[in-house]
Amino acid sequence: MLKQYLQFKLSQKLSPQQIQLMKLIQLPTQAFEQRLKQEMEENPALEGGKEDNDDEFGDSFDEFDNTDDNYDDTETIGEDINVDEYLSDDDIPDYRTQTSNYSADDDDKDIPFAAGTSFTQYLTNQLNTFRLSDDERDIAEFLVGSVDESGYIRRSLADIADDLAFTQNVYTDEKSIEKVLHIVHQLDPAGVGARNLQECLSIQLHRKEKNPDVELAIAIIDKAFDQFTKKHYKKLIQKFDITEMQLKDAIDEIEHLNPKPGGSYSGNNKMVEHIVPDFAIKIVDGELELTLNGRNAPELHVSREYTDMMKGYKEAKDKSKSQKDAVIFIKQKLDAAKWFIEAIKQRQQTLFVTMSAIMHYQKDYFLTGDETKLKPMILKDIADEIEMDVSTVSRVANSKYVDTPYGTKLIKEFFSESMTNDQGEEVSTREIKKILETVIEDENKRKPLTDDKLAAILLEKGYPIARRTVAKYREQLDIPVARLRKKI
Repeated sequence: MLKQYLQFKLSQKLSPQQIQLMKLIQLPTQAFEQRLKQEMEENPALEGGKEDNDDEFGDSFDEFDNTDDNYDDTETIGEDINVDEYLSDDDIPDYRTQTSNYSADDDDKDIPFAAGTSFTQYLTNQLNTFRLSDDERDIAEFLVGSVDESGYIRRSLADIADDLAFTQNVYTDEKSIEKVLHIVHQLDPAGVGARNLQECLSIQLHRKEKNPDVELAIAIIDKAFDQFTKKHYKKLIQKFDITEMQLKDAIDEIEHLNPKPGGSYSGNNKMVEHIVPDFAIKIVDGELELTLNGRNAPELHVSREYTDMMKGYKEAKDKSKSQKDAVIFIKQKLDAAKWFIEAIKQRQQTLFVTMSAIMHYQKDYFLTGDETKLKPMILKDIADEIEMDVSTVSRVANSKYVDTPYGTKLIKEFFSESMTNDQGEEVSTREIKKILETVIEDENKRKPLTDDKLAAILLEKGYPIARRTVAKYREQLDIPVARLRKKI
């Protein structure tokens, strides 16, 4: 049975302008520039740079103060388009009152990239120095093409044989592929084409000039790799009947090898990602000074041509349907341009206000660079300070960088949880991690400290945390367990 009834419901909806602003806020500088370029391409009513004559635009509005008496100023196109909204008698429209204190001289310039030979092409060129049959060359080139950016071939020979048959029409077996693979192992940099770390290190050691230390290192890698990786040094000493000093010299040879030979290739085989700081903090006369990257403050204005079109429509006595359709289109573009200009202005204000609050909250750190002076700070702390939503602060912090006197930092790194020390004070977990890192750096590497001992040391320093918490912080710092930190 169908029934009709009224229901009152309170709901919150974001306007298109608010959604646009939220999307702009979360963009870092480089992505923002791409978004700006895209908007200017899609909307011809939006133009960049300074206008030719600053006064002309304001004067163009004055021209419509004394219009023909026969013209109705409230004439609308359809029901919701009022021409006079776009041809007001204001001397200067709102977006023209916005100022930019960013000098063009401060803008970061584009970094040129030199063209270079790719890593794959570099290896392929070396194959020309070997005498190979047609099938062997096809296999060698396919193997070189299978080398990843670290210098390894991660696929099995059986898979490579199948791919050669299906894609290159080369029918071969694993034995033939392995024979060609040994040729690939002779290419530079040493170790390229290895199938695992053990083979990579072995290839490099076999190409070194032979001496007792190198020969012992080869034996360790080829015959006792598992014991070496687990740092069972006593077992290695017994197995090879050597002294501790001999083992130390052999390990020193191994530690000087390159576990990722592909990374040593200096050619520009890929675009390097450069970080463009969104903010800069400087210390001037003992005080902090914050600036927003000038590339976040572009000079934009509404196209004069489009406002002239509106003027022409207003002055026309006979208005055809095509003219009305055209002015509807113009209205949409003008609205979009004004919304975008306003959104950029709000984006600049939001970024600056948020970063300014973060800078003052962590003033002790920015003045000294001492990470132990970082205060516990969560998103809500800053949101309450600037009276904005937590999601807005998150959008600013997640993908933005700030140039400080101590290096370029990701803003979200300044946020951390808190814990209470033995004196009842709230301290940042970043402070505890820094102390933990320092303790591990200063430990006796012959007898590394276990997580239990690290917890006891932190307790002595006034930080009562559990062993499992120490393990969690150690893993977040990418520090291995005690056994794997052991050295002789």
